[in-house]
Amino acid sequence: MNLNIDNFEINENSKVYIIAEIGINHNGDIEIAKDLIKVAKNAGCNAVKFQKRTPELAVPEAQWNEMKETPWGSLTYLDYKKKIEFNIEQYKLLLDFSKKNNITMFASCWDELSVEIMNELSLPAFKLASASLTDKKTIDSMIKTSRPIIISTGMSTENEIDKTVDYLDDYEFAILHSTSSYPCNIEELNLNMIKTLKQKYPQKIIGYSGHEVGIPTTVAAVALGAKIIERHITLDRTMWGTDQAASIEPHGLGILVNHIRAVENSLGTGVKKVYDSEFSPRSKLRKYKSLN
Repeated sequence: MNLNIDNFEINENSKVYIIAEIGINHNGDIEIAKDLIKVAKNAGCNAVKFQKRTPELAVPEAQWNEMKETPWGSLTYLDYKKKIEFNIEQYKLLLDFSKKNNITMFASCWDELSVEIMNELSLPAFKLASASLTDKKTIDSMIKTSRPIIISTGMSTENEIDKTVDYLDDYEFAILHSTSSYPCNIEELNLNMIKTLKQKYPQKIIGYSGHEVGIPTTVAAVALGAKIIERHITLDRTMWGTDQAASIEPHGLGILVNHIRAVENSLGTGVKKVYDSEFSPRSKLRKYKSLN
């Protein structure tokens, strides 16, 4: 049971792999994207992740001409989605910038053409977004790359998850529990699903992609066994954009990473032992040696 991303081997004995999802929180501004890469690196994250869509394929046609108020004026939903998409040359710049900052970069691709485009960059992994969990064309295009896949399971039934897992079979992939509401109500996080997935798929790496406000519940996911953690990040939660409110600002990201590392260090082996630090109080406080 392992998943190798950019020479980081994720398994039950490894450190938790922490992904800072930039997603579309850059609002089409490459300088904001670079700033977020630096934020993720400075906080101690392992990777940053963007989202790539071909709007004509990823946006249902019935929504193309819906009007949306944006910082660039009133646009159709299709034009808005095109406005915030980086092209391949911009992604090449961001990949180079990530490498210079010694942090891994990959992407969620929402359609088969996006996978083909991003595969030109030789990214070390792909993310299958919750919205694409049942999209056979996108899954097949990812399989063709021979890169590891991380799948998110928000807005999905257990039957849909089972079918996708069965379809991927022995391909190298991990499964992230998620609830796809932005921000997500605490009562709907259902973190115990992490344990369910670990029991159901013991040969797969299980993780958590959170969209809640705050930090403690994401840290709890680590205590429940998540080996991959993904959270959206932003420079400012009040910025315009659909994912900003469910994202973590720079200071909070540093706190989250520190708490995750503290929790994973505290979990231990599950085998009871008497530590060296206990011998002195044991000699002072233990009155009887055993119950004979």
